[in-house]
Amino acid sequence: MRGAIVDTVRRSNLVLKDEIASSQICQARVPRNDEFNLDSNEMISFIKRQFADVCGGGLAAFFKKSINLFLVILAPACVLIVRILRPFVLIRFAMLYSGRIGHLAANTELYLCQRDLARSAAQRNLDIFYHASTVCNFQLKKMLDRNLHVFNFVRWVDRLNRSIPGGQSHRAPLPNSDIDLNNIIGRSPAHLSFTEKEDLYGQKQLERLGLPRGQSFICFYARDCEYLDKRIPYQDWAYHNYRDCDIDNYIPAVKELVRRNYFAVRMGAAVKEQLKVRDEPKIIDYASCARSDFLDIYLSARCSFFVSSTGGVNAVSRIFRRKIVYVNFVPAGKRHLFSCAAGSIFIPKKLYSRKINRCLTLGEIIATGADEFYSSKQYEDAGIEVVENTPEEILAAVIEMDERLKGNWHPDEE
Repeated sequence: MRGAIVDTVRRSNLVLKDEIASSQICQARVPRNDEFNLDSNEMISFIKRQFADVCGGGLAAFFKKSINLFLVILAPACVLIVRILRPFVLIRFAMLYSGRIGHLAANTELYLCQRDLARSAAQRNLDIFYHASTVCNFQLKKMLDRNLHVFNFVRWVDRLNRSIPGGQSHRAPLPNSDIDLNNIIGRSPAHLSFTEKEDLYGQKQLERLGLPRGQSFICFYARDCEYLDKRIPYQDWAYHNYRDCDIDNYIPAVKELVRRNYFAVRMGAAVKEQLKVRDEPKIIDYASCARSDFLDIYLSARCSFFVSSTGGVNAVSRIFRRKIVYVNFVPAGKRHLFSCAAGSIFIPKKLYSRKINRCLTLGEIIATGADEFYSSKQYEDAGIEVVENTPEEILAAVIEMDERLKGNWHPDEE
């Protein structure tokens, strides 16, 4: 069946232009976890947790909790000041999506671009942010904190303020998705940058990794379930399984890029399997042996381009304006396409219908709504098998990107 699938489907390719036309605003795919309301059950549960932490943590925990209690007590006075100042300056708050690297990177960069475009507005605004309790990458957090007003103590000010009528006007306009309908990110300069000290450190780390100074390299990534299952084991993440893919299918493409004088670095904060390539020093399984928060960001920012399935880590390359080859791209609906980096290309996963025993055409995918399926159960209920790209398809895609970057690409006339 696999051979038939490959034979019936041609490789699809899209070049994202620098200017993307506006279209109808899409609903966010990320829950609005920055909206809070205070209630008695939550407060009782919170108080119980504090007592348990103090009992288990001793004197150090007691001092930490005492500082937090002091900040909570200050919250009503801070809310009063915020409301008094509203005629002069509108102070707004939001929680950053710190737990997931894709949303922390792309959503926040989209906010920064929108903020720059709106600076001429007559209304004076002051946006203050705080991080979620879980931080996925501390290097990214550090770099974002240099570009934002971040004070974690305003968490309680925000929560109390939203519980009072009029509080929603104090909500900072942090996008709750990375959908960029007008390609604002692609048309704006990058906001994050490394300090001179960080850059020197990054160069040394690349050399320790085996990358000679000045050597061109690409990053590649295949999503699997390992990261979420390890980091948040109490939640069932099976609904994301349709996005998973096999890293072995990348190997022919990676070897071709090595032949073209690139080094190749495998990315991922947690991966199920190590690379099976053992005889090629220019292919580095960084995800399995040497990963760090710093290098996750530095590699993604400095690579020539990134070869990636759908996953949050490629958003870091996007915000540093690197080109991306999206492979095993799914779903391939217009909402998802508007979260791609400008100037990139993609090849989608194929959708094989068990009902008609063949792959669906693009028109059929749209007609069935499968272009906007965001859970494994939706595909199962529709009788659709999500089929990975073949090694040959991935190879063709990376060759195209390399040729485009070198100015040698000439599309076949049809």
